[in-house]
Amino acid sequence: MKQLKTPIFWKEQAKKIFFVLFASITNSFALNNFLIPSQIYAPGVNGISQLLSHLFKNGFQITIDTGIFILLINIPIALLGWFKIGKDFTLYSFMTSVLISFFTIILPISPLTTDPIMNSLFGGVIGGAGIGFALKYGFSTGGLDIISMVLAKTTGRSVGSLLLTINGMIVVAAGFINGWQYAMYTLLSIYVMTRVVDMIHTSDQKVTAMIVTNDPDALIKAIHAKLIRGITVIPAKGGYTGLDRSVLMIVISNYEMYDLEQAVKEADAAAFVNFIGTNKVVGEFLSSDQQKARRTNQ
Repeated sequence: MKQLKTPIFWKEQAKKIFFVLFASITNSFALNNFLIPSQIYAPGVNGISQLLSHLFKNGFQITIDTGIFILLINIPIALLGWFKIGKDFTLYSFMTSVLISFFTIILPISPLTTDPIMNSLFGGVIGGAGIGFALKYGFSTGGLDIISMVLAKTTGRSVGSLLLTINGMIVVAAGFINGWQYAMYTLLSIYVMTRVVDMIHTSDQKVTAMIVTNDPDALIKAIHAKLIRGITVIPAKGGYTGLDRSVLMIVISNYEMYDLEQAVKEADAAAFVNFIGTNKVVGEFLSSDQQKARRTNQ
């Protein structure tokens, strides 16, 4: 029998849709009002799309909107993510990238200032806010996040190092095409955007969750319905109440934080959760593909 969706589930889906729209509009606004008019490039697929639009316009005298390239690049990436990362993450990420493309096309390119430093700063802050909240609610703005996650599985390198490499190439391209001062403006914008994302969403590749609960069995069942992760149960006692409790310790990737939060809310809304940055894990830590294989064999 198919399990009925709870009100909490539908509330969280509505919240996700809201942040899909928020991330789409903020990224489009940052592009059209700050970055594109100043020839400053965004990180990831948005920046690559800006470069392609610029090259077609100046090299072939063909005007193609940046939003068109955002959509075209994200279609094959979404197919890759669908099979390699996970359907929910990829679906919401692709929805966001489609809406970024849509809003970038329909919103006018209207610079609010001619100061390139101000454009770098505000473009980075506004774009970073959209990306940060997208990651916080369990999806991304599409593009290189998905590619980097897939490459990280096959190469063993961290997602952050792969993104840094690709964004570095965008900065160099900006210097060759528009001059090295624009490369510096682009670097400033990417740095600001990264810092804003870090303030909103953890930048650690892995995190340890310490969950204090009165109902460990229900919570373990809810977590394992969403994630296949080892959970250590630690007996504990409330320092103020003196009541017996349990502490569940689980190590997850930062992209699994949203699913874990939802499992906790559904099973024990009164539970206390503390996320701690984890620098290194020694021992078995399942990738999403390994989790999928284990779930299939259960």
